[in-house]
Amino acid sequence: MASSSRSMPQLRARAGRSIGLPRTGRVAAQAVTSANFKDVALKDVPLKSLFPDDNPPPQPGAPKLRVAIVGGGLSGMSTAIELLDQGYEVDIYEGRKWIGGKVGSFLDKSGNHIEMGLHVFFGCYFNLFRLMAKCGVLENLLVKEHTHTFVNTDGDVRELDFRFFLNDLKIGAPFHGLKAFATTPQLSIGDKLSNAIALGNPATSPIVRALIDPEGGMRDIRALDNVSFQDWFVGSGGSVESCKRMWDPIAYALGFLDCKDISARCMLTIFQFFATKTDASVLRMLNGSPADRLLKPMADYIESRGGRIHLRSGCKEVQYETGADGKTRVTGLVVGRGGEAATGAASGQRTITADAYVAALDVPGIQKFLPEEWRAQHNMFENIYKLSGVPVMTVQLRYNGWVTEMKDPEAAKVLGKAIGIDNLLYSADAFFSCFADLALVSPADYYKEGEGSLMQVVITPAQPYMAWDNAKIAAETDRQVRNLFPSARGLDYTWHSVVKIQQSLYVEAPGMDRWRPDQATPVPNFFLAGSYTKQDYIDSMEGATLSGRLCASEVLKAAPGLAAAASAKKAQVPAQAMGSR
Repeated sequence: MASSSRSMPQLRARAGRSIGLPRTGRVAAQAVTSANFKDVALKDVPLKSLFPDDNPPPQPGAPKLRVAIVGGGLSGMSTAIELLDQGYEVDIYEGRKWIGGKVGSFLDKSGNHIEMGLHVFFGCYFNLFRLMAKCGVLENLLVKEHTHTFVNTDGDVRELDFRFFLNDLKIGAPFHGLKAFATTPQLSIGDKLSNAIALGNPATSPIVRALIDPEGGMRDIRALDNVSFQDWFVGSGGSVESCKRMWDPIAYALGFLDCKDISARCMLTIFQFFATKTDASVLRMLNGSPADRLLKPMADYIESRGGRIHLRSGCKEVQYETGADGKTRVTGLVVGRGGEAATGAASGQRTITADAYVAALDVPGIQKFLPEEWRAQHNMFENIYKLSGVPVMTVQLRYNGWVTEMKDPEAAKVLGKAIGIDNLLYSADAFFSCFADLALVSPADYYKEGEGSLMQVVITPAQPYMAWDNAKIAAETDRQVRNLFPSARGLDYTWHSVVKIQQSLYVEAPGMDRWRPDQATPVPNFFLAGSYTKQDYIDSMEGATLSGRLCASEVLKAAPGLAAAASAKKAQVPAQAMGSR
């Protein structure tokens, strides 16, 4: 595997070829690093609601709570890091044998890195960048050319190219976006005009308002949650063909739904950021696997500050009581490996207690976690059961050559020289919405000497294929890869992996936003984190990280009352003991 410090710079230089457009020779966007992050972030964040103020340093005598977090994904780790920085005592309980949730990855028995999905870092992921900067891993992101690439049947590659220079002057938002849409060959002239009408009409488009009033534009976008993007877009003058050829692949990449099923709020939220901030649409990808390049450094940060991560310790039971004031409070959690049939010490199950409890889970996880009685008592909890997840499959295919190299068919068969398109790819002509060659885009762990492309594709909607066996899924994926890339027709795939997730991102369909819960709940010592919870970004890595920051802030706000309740409970114990003598 080409992972040495000597060979990797050569590999990245070779992998930097793009099909269809000449290289500009200019850097597409400033590479955000741990050193310069604070200089980049605040001025570039589109909305205040998307980047909360840092919590002030803890004051002398401020309460330091014990917090139990259920769920070791990004939202749980984000919450933990914020609270550890305040001096809190934090334990994370994760049911799996690895951390990361849907961002997680693991090694199979043959040493292949298996991912839960294709993880792309947009330039507007400022909360995640901030978190990565804290953990010293921003440098693990590889900035890609500022272009979104569509691959159509038979190797027809067309781009939405945001790179815009006048001599050496870089032209930014919103003009780079206008140039990109005016010049993209992915849409016909008629579709480009309809796009301009739908997205550029000052009377109806929140994107135009956002250019001069971002907060007002976001309010207008929130108000469009009850309509699908396609209904809004076509009703505003856009064309259905534009949805089919461009917006559907992007909608599938963002929310695993097409334009007729995804909320206008979801799509327009992203459009607002792309229109108002130059580098929001720049794509980045990890230089290797999430487990090694993202999650382990975060776990190291947590443990260096006294936090503890307990694997194979999922929550089996929520223990609670109702006080004299009529309020329900969590009194403990039963955690461990077993199910109902495996209880007690032999199963590793135990009861843990804390001052505050956080459920940092996805939609199916929180629906399983919440006690049934709470649904009847609180509408907030009942509303969570109106949400559901999208079925998704992630397929990896390793080839004996370079799939995306279409300029030189002979070079595509030469192993040891990584070539092709080094970027995220979209397609309107396959059952996978977005995909990439990981050997090119994330070479540190995915490029292997003597082997070729590692195509990773995301299949959505996946429900029609969930019952297929893995071999059939891999064969159909290979057939569709060959349909897109003539260069693949002379190659064979030598290995495959299929990961099926029955409920992934929550279904961001019209009208669903109102059911998303806040991070604080009616149970005073119980809080929620997770990208499905209420926050102004979509369900994503950034949304998960932001939800963790918001959750931690709610815990900090409640801390004086929680500390007082904990002290009062401790005082009751000796008093009860005295009365029993």
